[in-house]
Amino acid sequence: MCLAVPGQIKSIDNSAALRMAQVDFSGVVQDICIEWLPEAIVGDFVLAHVGTALSIIDEESAKASLDTFKEMGDLLEQEENKKPVAD
Repeated sequence: MCLAVPGQIKSIDNSAALRMAQVDFSGVVQDICIEWLPEAIVGDFVLAHVGTALSIIDEESAKASLDTFKEMGDLLEQEENKKPVAD
């Protein structure tokens, strides 16, 4: 199973062999390839997997995915806190 993560394009660099962008993933900014999305512009939300943008998505979808990831993380943390501590 693969996981694509939504992020927002903060800047675009067209000077390299492949079109690259700095993308903000909930506060973590990474350089990713946007070569395959020539229509992508600063401010767009994209789904990225393994350093490559796969598609442009709307802001509402991006926020919904991020909220779901946060809920999953919160649930995992709750489960971990329920485990008995070994002596």
